[in-house]
Amino acid sequence: MNQDKLENLRADYTASSLSESSTKADPIKQFEAWFNEALEANVPEHNAMTLSTATTNGMPSARIVLLKGIYNDGFVFYTNYLSRKGKEITKNPVGALTFFWPGQERQVRIEGTLEKLSKEQSEKYFHSRPKESQIGAVVSPQSQEIEGRDVLEKKWNELAAEYTDKEVPKPSFWGGYILKPRMIEFWQGRTSRLHDRIAYKKIDNKTWKKVRLAP
Repeated sequence: MNQDKLENLRADYTASSLSESSTKADPIKQFEAWFNEALEANVPEHNAMTLSTATTNGMPSARIVLLKGIYNDGFVFYTNYLSRKGKEITKNPVGALTFFWPGQERQVRIEGTLEKLSKEQSEKYFHSRPKESQIGAVVSPQSQEIEGRDVLEKKWNELAAEYTDKEVPKPSFWGGYILKPRMIEFWQGRTSRLHDRIAYKKIDNKTWKKVRLAP
């Protein structure tokens, strides 16, 4: 790509504004309000989020996962516990989530600690998924090297035949996590790059402090 064209890619943001008085006292409630507005605006995959984790020596990694639950104490997603992210969470149980909804010119950043959901919660969600996805979760050794796609397809076809008329058992290596936030920041694009940034910082187990950050 032409470097000059790349350097000149920019947009001016004029869709909305964000103030301390217009935001809710509870950042989870504020997130739900924005999340629902993205849903009503038909934002594609509005529950897609970047999950960032890190090794114990600080090497970060990030990938897109799907938000599957919003609770009073955090944000839920599901994955393979033996994947790269699962192994990093086991050794260093902190993480960050990032949402970007360009149509609304909004971004949300969330930082906190990660905990596994109960086996019962993971079981319930696993069996709510399409059977094809359940089998896919069983056969995929996520993040590990494989010889080729045909290896996965062969295993998938074998299990699909085996479980035609049976329930697929949730594998022990698969389940959910909840990220319990310590910081949530709401970013609203504004003109002239003077964006609005309202951040909530947890100062004890139940109290949030709301502050404005410079863009």
